[in-house]
Amino acid sequence: MTAVTRTAPTRLVIVVRADPVICGHSVEARNLAEVALTRGFDDVRIVTWPIERLEAAGLPLKPLDVVLPYSPGITVERPEPVGDYKVPDSRYLAGITGRLVELFTDGVPTVALSLYLSPHTVAVADAMRVAWSTGLPVNVTTIAEAVGSDVTNIVRACVAEGRFGPAAHILSSYLSQDHCVAVSEYTRDLIVESAAEVDEIHGTRFADQCRERVAISYPAIDSSPYLDLDPIEVERVAAARGLRTGGYVLFLSRLARAKGIDDLIDGFARSAAAREGQRLVIAGRGPEASELHAVAAASGVGDLIDFLDDVGDAEKPYLMAGCSAFVLPSKPRPEFVETFGIALAEKMLAGGGPIITCDTGGIGEAVGSFATMVPAGDGAAIATAIDEALAVPSETQAVRAVAARDYALQFDRVNVFDRLFARVLPAPDQLPVPVA
Repeated sequence: MTAVTRTAPTRLVIVVRADPVICGHSVEARNLAEVALTRGFDDVRIVTWPIERLEAAGLPLKPLDVVLPYSPGITVERPEPVGDYKVPDSRYLAGITGRLVELFTDGVPTVALSLYLSPHTVAVADAMRVAWSTGLPVNVTTIAEAVGSDVTNIVRACVAEGRFGPAAHILSSYLSQDHCVAVSEYTRDLIVESAAEVDEIHGTRFADQCRERVAISYPAIDSSPYLDLDPIEVERVAAARGLRTGGYVLFLSRLARAKGIDDLIDGFARSAAAREGQRLVIAGRGPEASELHAVAAASGVGDLIDFLDDVGDAEKPYLMAGCSAFVLPSKPRPEFVETFGIALAEKMLAGGGPIITCDTGGIGEAVGSFATMVPAGDGAAIATAIDEALAVPSETQAVRAVAARDYALQFDRVNVFDRLFARVLPAPDQLPVPVA
C-alpha cells in the first residue's frame, strides 16, 4: 500500500440514505454538508441511492417537488447499479462502493462519514480495503455514526436468531473506522450491551472495543428555519391547511407502529380537546398509513383528524410553531427504538405548544426537562396530557418555550459539526472563518 502524510482534508464524502427519504439522518447529512462548506471543505459530496431504488424499497419519501435544493458546492451522487438481473440485491451497493473506491484513490485529502452502519459503513470499510489494495495514494479519514436501528434491526436480531456472522460483520466494519460515534448515550449503551451478548456467546471482544472507542455525536439540526418565525406567516401557513393557530394537536414524523400514532388517536378521542374545537393533524408518510386511516375512521372523531402526506421542509417549522401541542408517543418495538428524537428537538426550536412524548430510548436526551412524559402505549395518559397542555396559560408557555429553545440550540448543526470534526480538523483557531 502507498502511505501518505495526512494533511487537512479538503473533501467530505457523506454516505447516507439522503433526500427524499423521510428520515432525521438524511436531514442531518444535509446539515453537516452545509456546515462543511464554511469549514474549509471545497468539495462536499453526498453518495446515496438512485431514486428508483428508494421507491422500490418502500421507504417513506417526501414529494420530490418539496425537497429543498442543496447549496452550490454540494454534489449529490446516486451511482448506477453494477451488473444485471443475475446480481439481484448487491448491484446498487456495488455501485456505491465502486464510486467510493474512485473517490478514495485520487489522492484528495478526504473525510468519509457514514450514517447507518448497514449498509453504508460496510460500504466504506469495503471501499477502504480495496483502495489500499490498489497501491494508489489514499488519504482518507473515516467516521462511522451508528443509530439505534443498526443494533435493534440487525445485531440484536442476529443474536436472537443465533447468527454470528452478520453481527460480526457489522461490528467489525464499525470498529474498522478511524472514529466511531453514536447518536445518543442510549445508542452507545445499546451498542455495548448488544456487542457483549455477541461476546458472551462466541468469545469475541467487541464490547470492550466499543466501550473504549464509541463517542457521542448528537444529530445535527439546522436551527435557522425554526428561529424568529413571523407570527403572521405562522397563521398564513396554518390557514392554508384549513387550520388555525393554537387550534390543532400535531404529530409530524414517519407513519410507523413504533411512533405510537394509534395511541395518539386513542388519546385524542378521549381528550376534552376533541370536544372543544381542536383538530388532530398527523403529518408524514410511512408503511402504516392505510392502517392509521382506518384507526382514525373508527375512533369516533375521524372528522377531526387530518392526514398530511406532503409537508415539506419549508412548511414544517410553521406547522410546529402554530400547534397547541406536539405529540410523539414513541414506543419501543423489536424493529425500532427512538434513539434520539430529531423532530422533538426541531419542535423545541420552533416554539409553539407543549411537547408530549414518552421516555423511550434517547428521547430524554433530546428534550431534557422540557416535555411531558407519558407511559408508552397509554392513550388515557395522552388524553390527560393533552388537556393539561391546553390549560397552560399562554404567558407560562411562552417562558417555557424560550427555555426549551435554549436547550435545543446545543443540537444546532454548527455546534455538532465542530464537536464531531474536532477529531479530524485543525484546531478551531486554524479553521476558516465561517461564511455568513
